[in-house]
Amino acid sequence: MRYTIFGESHGPCVGVVLEDVPAGLALDMDFIRAMLARRAPGNGPTATARREADEPRILSGVQDGVTTGAPLCAVIDNSDTHSSDYSELADKPRPSHSDYAAWVKYGGHNDVRGGGHFSGRLTAPLVFAGAVAAQILRDRGVTVRAEISCLGGEQDPSPERVREIILEARGELDSVGGAVRCTITGLPAGLGGPDFGENIEGELARALFAIPAVKGVQFGAGFGFAGMRGSEANDPFRVKDGRVVTEKNDSGGVNGGISNGMPIVFECAFRPTPSIGIEQDTVDLRTMTDASLTIKGRHDPCIVPRALPAVEAAAALTIVDIIQRG
Repeated sequence: MRYTIFGESHGPCVGVVLEDVPAGLALDMDFIRAMLARRAPGNGPTATARREADEPRILSGVQDGVTTGAPLCAVIDNSDTHSSDYSELADKPRPSHSDYAAWVKYGGHNDVRGGGHFSGRLTAPLVFAGAVAAQILRDRGVTVRAEISCLGGEQDPSPERVREIILEARGELDSVGGAVRCTITGLPAGLGGPDFGENIEGELARALFAIPAVKGVQFGAGFGFAGMRGSEANDPFRVKDGRVVTEKNDSGGVNGGISNGMPIVFECAFRPTPSIGIEQDTVDLRTMTDASLTIKGRHDPCIVPRALPAVEAAAALTIVDIIQRG
């Protein structure tokens, strides 16, 4: 399913147009709201204090709760915006944020308030669209589930440890990065292909890198393959209950860009949030001189917990698209 996300962090709303939605799908709004709630801001001290209802308003493509087959358009209103917090950023770009690159590309007309179109706020309509896709997959017996696999360098931290790591960074006016592991189960072997546009790994990576702050994607053992021999890396085949399986799954469920029937497993690395309270070196674009910047406003000290449904959404949309294309 093709989708277009629109809006800015501090504009009237953010939204999505989702095409090729099959007609006759009764939308499970409770499921959609639950997925949006996992991404929502304002859920405690480990996230930004910005509070939004994140209630989707469907403008087209649905009648009496059932999809019509026409493009599905939904918007999510923005209400809790503090735009004045970003006034200094028009001239002083945040290090490692999109501010400077967007300033160059768009001739200084980019909206820096809350990050504009580059904000994590744009993952709200992504999650809405992904929840629709996840419902389609659910009806086919396919599940997509993400979990925190690393935070601040610690592997598979407990929920309590996640909280401690994030609060420690926040207390030091800093931020912390991490990784998300996602598993897709229930897919048959034979989906996808080797070439651009159909390769499962390539299509998933393309969707995942569109999520703000994703800086790395690996499948199965990923970069671990670089230190292995073939005898360690290969996944031996076996027949179990009449179907071909592998003894392990270092390939992450994909061979040659095609699903092999095992769970598809990948990880995304998320960089620490660039908006931190520590004074940083930058430039003044108005005077073209070196400058310093202390960022104000409400920012996540870590986006990884709120990124879980965004990763699931990007994966679900990609897999539905691959299934529909055969």
